[in-house]
Amino acid sequence: MLDIKKIRKDPDFFKQKLATRGVKAEEIDEVLELDATRRELLKQSESLRAERNTASDKIGEAKKNGEDADEAVKKVRVINADIKELDEKVNANEEEFHDKMSRLPNIPKDEVPVSLTEEGSVELRKVGKIRKFDFEPKHHWDIGENLGILDFDRAHKVSGARFVYYLGLGAQLERAVYNFMLDEHRKDGYTEVLPPYIVKASAMYGTGQYPKFRNSVYRVNGEDMTLIPTAEVPLTNYFSGEVIPAELLPVYVTALTPCYRSEAGAAGRDTRGLIRMHQFNKVEMVKYTRPEDSWDELEKMTANGENILKKLNIPYHVITLTTSDMSFTASMTHDIEMWMPAQNKYREVSSCSNCLDFQARRMHTQYRDEDGNLRYVHTLNGSGLAVGRTVAAILENYQNEDGSVTIPDVLVPYMHGITKITKENAVPFRNK
Repeated sequence: MLDIKKIRKDPDFFKQKLATRGVKAEEIDEVLELDATRRELLKQSESLRAERNTASDKIGEAKKNGEDADEAVKKVRVINADIKELDEKVNANEEEFHDKMSRLPNIPKDEVPVSLTEEGSVELRKVGKIRKFDFEPKHHWDIGENLGILDFDRAHKVSGARFVYYLGLGAQLERAVYNFMLDEHRKDGYTEVLPPYIVKASAMYGTGQYPKFRNSVYRVNGEDMTLIPTAEVPLTNYFSGEVIPAELLPVYVTALTPCYRSEAGAAGRDTRGLIRMHQFNKVEMVKYTRPEDSWDELEKMTANGENILKKLNIPYHVITLTTSDMSFTASMTHDIEMWMPAQNKYREVSSCSNCLDFQARRMHTQYRDEDGNLRYVHTLNGSGLAVGRTVAAILENYQNEDGSVTIPDVLVPYMHGITKITKENAVPFRNK
């Protein structure tokens, strides 16, 4: 949520910055008009309440002196009716104002590349050596299906499109990857959390998924509850409505959770494989920081995500997303994209974003500064990493010509010493 006081003070700045995110100037004008109307209505309401108090005092004085108070009583009744009518207008105005304010995205940092499409992102760095294959590299879904560790067909039979069964060493590999990620993040100072997977609508609003993206999630029928699209929601809302003791900042938390997304609008995109699923595992990183520290913390968080790919020895690059491509709540987003040999391109595996005080305002999460003043914290979030996509990158980058897949060295202990997935050891009940 943006600060209406700042919008009032410099509307042209907000019009200019939000235009880079596809917001029309009229939308800012509508918000300001509603704000002005709201303040005028509240001023009238306060004036009527003061008038009613004066009239009520006269009624009490008249009754005390045995005088006729009928006219004053009638006046109070009229004032009460006027106040009720004004209150109804205020409530209607508040609802419309709040709805329009909640749909305005965050202000992009000046360094964010300006574009109304995803084209124009800026590459910050490229890391790792891309492997040259002596054979035509296969897609991860072909590798997984040939080994028997991924079963999309039976998942479709049971659940529909964009679901998968991991089997045998495939399931073990997924588990190895996320346990490795969690261990690495704990080394980086994150506290591991096991959060709820179903949250209230208020939590979805707090992190910015509602109201704009209400149709992109799975909601619980008959209840105001939602299956989480990312652990960002329960992790960031942990301190909602609270004042965090300043000495605790910065707070780092991480969690492995399933994520549920309807993928509305994604028809025809990545229909095969593990890249775009309705259900997938993800390790999330979330930070609460003081405002003056948040930009440094964004770089640290991005490095935490990169650390995973470095240790897995998977080539990647880091890009800064454009104004329109980054998330609704972000002021700047660094994407980490891993190399996928069969597609011959980089694919996103993490987005690390600094949301400034945008989410904190929606959640009312604050701290007291050195002078005792309440201030909003800054919140950051990033994937550390999307587990299924990381598994896909391992299958493609570590594939062998005979169809087997070598296990990255750092994962061998998590695989209980297994160094290679082959048809012979992949899924015991299929190999008998």
